[in-house]
Amino acid sequence: PKMKEDHCLHAAILCLGVLCYSHALTTERVTHARHSLHGHHEKGKEGQVLHRSKRGWVWNQFFVIEEYTGPDPVLVGRLHSDIDSGDGNIKYILSGEGAGIIFVIDDKSGNIHATKTLDREERAQYTLTAQAVDRNTNRPLEPPSEFIVKVQDINDNPPEFLHENYHANVPERSNVGTSVIQVTASDADDPTYGNSAKLVYSILEGQPYFSVEAQTGIIRTALPNMDREAKEEYHVVIQAKDMGGHMGGLSGTTKVTITLTDVNDNPPKFPQSVYQMSVSEVAVPGEEVGRVKAKDPDIGENGLVAYSIIDGDGMDMFEITTDYETQEGVVKLKKTLDYETKKSYSLKVEAANVHIDPKFISNGPFKDTVTVKIAVEDADEPPVFLKPSYIFEVQENAASGTVVGKVHAKDPDAANSAIRYSIDRHTDLERYFAINAEDGNIKTIKALDREEMAWHNISVFAVEVHKQHQETKVPVAIKVVDVNDNAPKFAAAYEAFVCENARSNQQFITISADDKDDSANGPRFIFSLPPEIIHNPNFTLRDNRDNTASVLVRREGFSRQKQDLYLLPIVISDGGMPPLSSTNTLTIRVCGCDGSGSLLSCNAEAYVLNAGLSTGALIAILACIVILLVIVVLFVTLKRQKKEPLIVFEEEDVRENIITYDDEGGGEEDTEAFDIATLQNPDGINGFMPRKDIKPEYQYLPRPGLRPAPNSVDVDDFINTRIQEADNDPTAPPYDSIQIYGYEGRGSVAGSLSSLESATTDSDLDYDYLQNWGPRFKKLADLYGSKDTFDDDS
Repeated sequence: PKMKEDHCLHAAILCLGVLCYSHALTTERVTHARHSLHGHHEKGKEGQVLHRSKRGWVWNQFFVIEEYTGPDPVLVGRLHSDIDSGDGNIKYILSGEGAGIIFVIDDKSGNIHATKTLDREERAQYTLTAQAVDRNTNRPLEPPSEFIVKVQDINDNPPEFLHENYHANVPERSNVGTSVIQVTASDADDPTYGNSAKLVYSILEGQPYFSVEAQTGIIRTALPNMDREAKEEYHVVIQAKDMGGHMGGLSGTTKVTITLTDVNDNPPKFPQSVYQMSVSEVAVPGEEVGRVKAKDPDIGENGLVAYSIIDGDGMDMFEITTDYETQEGVVKLKKTLDYETKKSYSLKVEAANVHIDPKFISNGPFKDTVTVKIAVEDADEPPVFLKPSYIFEVQENAASGTVVGKVHAKDPDAANSAIRYSIDRHTDLERYFAINAEDGNIKTIKALDREEMAWHNISVFAVEVHKQHQETKVPVAIKVVDVNDNAPKFAAAYEAFVCENARSNQQFITISADDKDDSANGPRFIFSLPPEIIHNPNFTLRDNRDNTASVLVRREGFSRQKQDLYLLPIVISDGGMPPLSSTNTLTIRVCGCDGSGSLLSCNAEAYVLNAGLSTGALIAILACIVILLVIVVLFVTLKRQKKEPLIVFEEEDVRENIITYDDEGGGEEDTEAFDIATLQNPDGINGFMPRKDIKPEYQYLPRPGLRPAPNSVDVDDFINTRIQEADNDPTAPPYDSIQIYGYEGRGSVAGSLSSLESATTDSDLDYDYLQNWGPRFKKLADLYGSKDTFDDDS
């Protein structure tokens, strides 16, 4: 507020001085104008002839001070013409920029006033036109004349900077006087008039670190060895003051934020001298063991640190890499560890800057070292095989129990537990092999066939006896070595064709062979004819010595009528030790060919029928047909004669048509109709029928107490017992539901099976013999007695 009051006081004093100066200047101008006008009038009185009119004012430029705030309008100047006699007949007219609005003129006196406050920064000058006319006729008395009104400047604008805030960077530890940034301010006042626009720069905040040049506004460093790690950012306030920096001048300020940029002036440093780490012996290579970090206060690439192992007994077992995101050294396992072999390791790790600034090399060395001690932790490890995999060989067809090979594993722990071996049966589904659980010897269980499977890939487990969860598996590949156990055979089912007009020594087919054995026991193949037909008159064989053979014609002229098919045995031997051979039969057909040797027909029957059927052949065919017809007629006749008549003649014995049943029974009252002993032992009568659908694994013995007494008359209990025994007996036949017993039951709902009571007509048969059949047939004898007796009774 105090500064504000001072500025207002200075402005008031300045305005008062300007007003006094303006009034004096105006008075001088008016006086000077009158003096000029009077001189002109005197020359006119002398009677000189004037060829042109002359203006009554001499100046064409007026001045008015800006920002005038007085109560009365400012008098800019006065216009007066020589022809103005003061009687009021001349009228002054003002036109141009601002005329009538800003500038007004008294048309009688010619006084010009400014009615508004002017601002030079908005407009520095105005161009106006003045003219004197006759008040009554408006006739111009003189030509119009232009003049300029200039707005005179006062110091009413403070300096202003181009930016309110500036940001600049300068490297730390820069020399004194290093240029940081240049700030520039501008003043709207007139630079050509006074010192209103003459600026001087000064620093208000930021000492003693920075300074500013008074005339240029360039900011420079003022202290040496400024350290970014101590203070990185500075806030500087710069002032620009007009009037040459003297008292009463106006000022403006700006803020400058200056940041010290980093240089590599600090080496890396470990915060401790020893790092302790530990790792399990079962850790795999590449696993992280621990981390170390050297602190470097520098940033960016100046703070980059690279780690390396420069010494120690663990250089071969461990490695270190740099994590550039965290600037840490990562210690990793390089090789597998063994607690029983070595329990601790020591490393000497170095951390060094990646980029070094030569200007600060004297601050070095830019590296540091630290000791890393790594302890190996004991772990319960599974068994370890002496080899990562095993390959064995065994001959095919080897006897069961042949040793294939031996695997061996040990417990790597100090306890050295005993090991047991087993085969993963998922890899040996056919169970070709077995392993000794104690010593790891692998043997065959059954014969192997190389032609069926040349390699067997199995897996063997090794497990600690006292720690079943500690298990290791190793692959075992078993190669079946070939034995010459397969004789060579034809490579295909050959069928050769030879023309009837074939020439001697003509080749008509080439054959080859296959052998299932390995190449060592297979080719080369030797082809030959059996010794007994080596001088075959029809065909001969030539071994081409390239595992093929050619069959040739030995003689000329073949006839399909005489023989249309030849079978040629060929012996093929392989190159195994010992060699094997087989005899293969080549079928050779005789065919008809044209002159060029192309096949026409190989059918011998068609060739014969072309000449027509002979008379004897036709008679033989007809005779066969007649004989077949005779046989059919005789067969039909015999079948008709064997049919029995449906009507029974009287002379035939009636007993031939009676169906005899074993025993119909007499119901529950008939206790003599069956033999209870037969029911107790039905096998004695019908014979034992062994069960064929199952094979009994044990001899069934009836449970004691279930069989009823021999003299028991409770037939229901007896039958139920026998049914239960039959159901539970695996040796009984599977048709116990239809077993036949000699007991019919307590009567039949179907009634009697006899058809005697159903007779509706009298019969002429004689049934007197029924009287001789005993009491059992008495009822029948009474029903079918003699006719006389029957008639008498009726």
